Amino acid sequence: MRAKVLKFFSNNSTLLVFFVMLIVANFLSDRFYSPENITNVLRQSVPLGLAAIGMLFVILTGGIDLSVGSIMALVSVAVALLIPEIGVMPAIVAGAGIATLVGAAAGCLVTFFNIAPFIATLAMMTIARGLALIAAKGQPIFIDDVSYVNFGTGYLLGLPLPVYVFIAFAIIAHFVYQYTVFGRLVISIGSNETATRFAGVRVDWYKFAVYALSGLACGLAGVLASTRTGVGSPVMSIGFELDVIAAVVVGGASLAGGRGTVVNTIIGVLILSIISNLMNLMNISGYNQQVVKGAIIIIAVMLESFKSRARA
Repeated sequence: MRAKVLKFFSNNSTLLVFFVMLIVANFLSDRFYSPENITNVLRQSVPLGLAAIGMLFVILTGGIDLSVGSIMALVSVAVALLIPEIGVMPAIVAGAGIATLVGAAAGCLVTFFNIAPFIATLAMMTIARGLALIAAKGQPIFIDDVSYVNFGTGYLLGLPLPVYVFIAFAIIAHFVYQYTVFGRLVISIGSNETATRFAGVRVDWYKFAVYALSGLACGLAGVLASTRTGVGSPVMSIGFELDVIAAVVVGGASLAGGRGTVVNTIIGVLILSIISNLMNLMNISGYNQQVVKGAIIIIAVMLESFKSRARA
């Protein structure tokens, strides 16, 4: 009986932490459950959630992507510059294409040039941020298109419009993860890359694809973040990599690869968003929040290590 209980808590630890956070939040702040605050949490979770789902697929292969924040900044600047020239929808498509290309470039460095993911994505992080600063001349670019800004601040059935974009993306990602050959092979690569290669799978192409997918997810995140602010900013999301990695790890994914789910990653995003929101409501400074987020990553990794030893 004890073993079954421990196994249940081990397999559902992310969900249990989420429920505990919901209970604790009520005691820490009487403003947390106000409709305005819940809406704010959901809206702010969207860019993090999109980037985290893309990061999940990279981490499942045993990789890492440090370029997520820089890609978001580059896309926000690109869209801001292109909207007056070609219109909203073409600009968004172009921005998503640019993000996918940056992700694909990182995937190319990792797979076909055998550069470590940390180094390859660190280089792309620097390049993308530099391109954003050059294109914007170091200044924020204000977006005057009313429909673009209204989407970021609009509602449908009481929910912010960007939330629906995230839900659609999450459903597609979950389907790909759970029910397609691509999803199964991505997990297989992270679990045992050598065995997967011997099975005749073109591992490099799948690893290349997950970095392109991460780039696309960050592109969408950058677009939705800029719809909320109405600004294309070359300094958007500096340090955002920490939040994204933290969300995936809190969601129970293993940094060694092969373990993690889309659903748990979404829960990890909500946990991190709730923690950030509570700290803001309690007037905890941003500097202290960084310390807390770092501690959360350490605790999450230690718990994952404990669960791995328990499974063994």
